[in-house]
This record gives sequence, C-alpha cells and structure tokens, in this order.
Amino acid sequence: MREISETVKYKLNQIPSLPGIYKMLNANGQILYIGKSKCLRKRVRSYFTKEHKWEKVKNMVSLICDIDFIVTDTHLEARLLECNLIKTIGPPFNSQMKNDRRYAYLQVKDYNQNNALSVVHERLENSYGPFRSKHFLISLTSLLKNLYPISFDGKCYQFDFHLFPVTMDKDTFNDNQNTLNNLFSQESKMNLFLSQLEDKMIDAAKNYQYETASKYRDLIKGLEYVKHGINGYKELYNKHLVLKIPTTDGIKLFYVNQGNLLLTKKYKRLSKKSFEVFIKKGREAKIKPNPDLDEKSLIDYRDIIYTEIIRYPKEMVIFI
Repeated sequence: MREISETVKYKLNQIPSLPGIYKMLNANGQILYIGKSKCLRKRVRSYFTKEHKWEKVKNMVSLICDIDFIVTDTHLEARLLECNLIKTIGPPFNSQMKNDRRYAYLQVKDYNQNNALSVVHERLENSYGPFRSKHFLISLTSLLKNLYPISFDGKCYQFDFHLFPVTMDKDTFNDNQNTLNNLFSQESKMNLFLSQLEDKMIDAAKNYQYETASKYRDLIKGLEYVKHGINGYKELYNKHLVLKIPTTDGIKLFYVNQGNLLLTKKYKRLSKKSFEVFIKKGREAKIKPNPDLDEKSLIDYRDIIYTEIIRYPKEMVIFI
C-alpha cells in the first residue's frame, strides 16, 4: 500500500464518527468516488488501513490525494445525498445509480412469432418496469421462450406450460400474451406461477434431472427479480408514514408518501403537540414534481427510502 499523503492523514483525523457522505479526490481535485456510511470515520479509514481484494479499489486508493465529507443527521439522508451527488457528478469509480439512462422495461409484444417479450428503453404499451439490469431481463426473456405457450386454467387455478419451445399461431400467441400481462400485473398470479415452477424444479432434482432443475432455478430467479421490480414496496408506497429517527442531539421526523420525503424536522425534545403539528403539516404537503427526474431516476430514491424503512424497528415507523 502506497504512502498516505499529509493532506489525507490530516483529513482522516478530522472525519467524525457520524453518518454522512465522503468524496475521494485526485491530485487535480477531480472527484473519483462518492460513498456513504453510518460511521464516516471508520469507513473512510478502512480504505487506508487494509489490503483490498478488488483491483478497482486498489487503483482508486492509489490516486486519492484529498478527501471531502459532509455530515448528515441520519443514514437515510446520507444515502439520498450520495445518490443525488452520484447522478449529478458521475464519478469514474462509482458504478451504481449513475447510469439510470440504461435502465430498461420489459414489454409484452403484440403478435410476433419470434418474440413474445422484448426489452425496451422507454415505457411503451404493455411494458413493465423500469428495471436496473437490462442483462437480467434479456436472460429472462430467453429462458421464458422455452415455456411458451403459457396458459392459465381459471377452473383448476393452474398454469399450463412445457419446458421446450412451441411455435405459436396467432390465437395461441394472444392467449400467451394475455397470460404474461396477467403475470406481470397481478402479484397473486405471479406467486402462483412461481410456486408451480418451484414444484417442477424440486421434482426435476429428485429425478436427477439437474440441468432441467437449473433451468427452473434460473427462471425463478429472473421472475423474482421482475416481481420485486414491479411490486416491491407497493404496500408501503401508497401509505402515509412518519419516521422517528434518533440523532446525536435529538430526534428527526420524516413524513413519507409515494417515495417522497414531504417534510422533515429535527427536535431536541419531541412533545405530543409538536408531533401532531408535524403530522398536520405533512398531510397538507404536496408532492412537488421535479422536471430533472423521471421514473428511471426516481426508482433509486424510492428504493433507498423503503429499504431503510423496512430495516427500522416498528417504533420508528408510524402509519398515518
């Protein structure tokens, strides 16, 4: 590991053990990387106190000549700030969240003998998403071709499919198309389909058909990814929530609805009256559209908010 510059040594001693974001800079002042942590001091020091197995990290550390940091009241705010700065600045050593233009949609096609599903970059009719991984979607569309046609028997409440491709005429294609739209728009149908695929996978493994079992396994993994992208956080998304997050010098409230922080306020001591006033103001707050953000950008902010919320203990999340 290379010798640490005096500037970096000085900054390492200045960084507090608080939540926030950090920026790694090179000799020209260019921001190489932006990260976040619940404990800035511990996280930033780790870059210079241990060997890294990833070559990318080793290369970055060799270029660091200065460090900037911003302290936040909470880890939630650190994550949101990190996301915003990565999207705005696009540091070379960051990979996640900065390339949201590449996020893609899964589209159920009209009659097309070759493709019942396709991966597109804009929202079109019968499209679902957006999803971060275009590669994952392409792999899934390829795997699903082996099941077509997929039909649903409403009386038996069962899906019918076979693990080999069948050329579909127009009527069969339309039935398959309707089934796909139901799978992606109705979570209960997707859950049922996944359950049947799991049964098929288990049966194949029991009969030593490991290649077949692995195909079912990959299908399940791909469909779980799509299911989460479409339905993840759906129940929380439409609810009005207040988060009560402790800080070093009090408590901070966040009013959340539809993936937005509508109101925040910090209190040294939180009284019942102050809490009621905050809720009233939160109810009255309106979601302000941001012309610089579309649904591709917004899924990153939405996922940050709700992944944090589901980790909080129950007493920190109040349903309004």
